Amino acid sequence: MAINLGAVREKYGSIYSIQMGPKKVAVLSGYETVKDALVNYGEPFGEQSQVPIFERLFEGKGKPFEVNTVMNASVANVIVSVLFRKRFDYQDTQFLRLLTLIGKNVKLIGGPRIVEKGTSTAYFSDENLVALVSNLFVAGTETTASTLRWALLLMLRYPEVQKNVCDEITKVVGSAQPRIAHRTQMPYTDAVIHEVQRFANILPTSLPHATTTDVMFKNYYIPKSTEVITLLTSVLRGQTQWEKPDTFNPEHFLTSTGKFVKKDAFMPFSAGRRMCAGESLAKMELFLFFTSLMQKFTFLPPPPGVSHLDLDLTPDIGFTTRPMPHKLRALPKA
Repeated sequence: MAINLGAVREKYGSIYSIQMGPKKVAVLSGYETVKDALVNYGEPFGEQSQVPIFERLFEGKGKPFEVNTVMNASVANVIVSVLFRKRFDYQDTQFLRLLTLIGKNVKLIGGPRIVEKGTSTAYFSDENLVALVSNLFVAGTETTASTLRWALLLMLRYPEVQKNVCDEITKVVGSAQPRIAHRTQMPYTDAVIHEVQRFANILPTSLPHATTTDVMFKNYYIPKSTEVITLLTSVLRGQTQWEKPDTFNPEHFLTSTGKFVKKDAFMPFSAGRRMCAGESLAKMELFLFFTSLMQKFTFLPPPPGVSHLDLDLTPDIGFTTRPMPHKLRALPKA
C-alpha cells in the first residue's frame, strides 16, 4: 500500500486524501511535510487514532474477560471490508446479529443435517450467492478467530514463549506499527504462529472432498462421487513428522541456529486443488493481529490462584476445533 500511495504522491503532491471504507483519510507524505506536521504542529496532529480491538481490551483495566466476541468481531470486519468495501461499528446491531448467526452456523455444521431435495446447478442463483457469501464469512471469520484464541490461550499456558515473542517484537518492531514486512525478520514469532496453527488443528477433518471418477488409490478402489475426508489431524499431529507432535513446541519450525523453517507436513489450509483460497489473507491476519496484541499487552491467567499450569488445553467439540470458553487478563504495557 505504501508503494501505491508513493505513486499517488508523484501525481497529487505530498498532501492528499483517499477514501478508506466509510472514512476519508488525509495522507501526508515526504520528510518535510511529515516532520512539519508532527513536530511543529504536534498538538493538532497528536491525537492517537482509535483501534477498536485495543479499545475493547483496555476497557477492562486488567480484569479477566472472555475473548471470543472481540476476536470474532475483529476478524469478521476484515471479511466485511473485502466483500462490501465498508466496515461495521463494533456495536452495530446488524453486525452483532451477523456474528451471532456465524456462531450458530458453525455449530449447525458440526451437528446432524437434514437432507433436502437438490436444486439445479445449471445457473448461479440467489441461493448460490447466499451460500458463497456465508462460506466466506464462516471460513474467513471462525477459523482465524479460533486460531487467535488458541494463540492467546497458549501464551497464557507457556509464559516463556510469550516473553520470547515480546522480546523479538521489541527488538524488530519497537513501538512502530507491526507490518507484514517484519515477518521475515521475526523467525521466532513466525514459528510460534505456525506452531499455534499446527497444535490447534482448527479443521481436523478438513472440508469434505468427493471423487470425480472411479479411482484405484494405493490398491483400493474408490467409486466415483464418493465423499472423502482428509484427516488433517493425522498430518499435523503425525508421530513420524514432528518431534513432539502432541506438545506445543515452536522449535518444530526453527533450525538449530534459530532460523524459521517450513515443514512439508504443515498443512492446516489443506493442499492441492481444494486448499483454502484464503490462505494468504489468513496468514497476514494472524501475523498482524498476533504481533499487535503481543506488542500492546501482557496476557495473564485470571486470578485468584490460577496457575498457567492449570489452564485446560482440551478443545471444544464442533466442526472446528476451538478452545474451551475461558477468561484472561490483558495488562497494557507501559
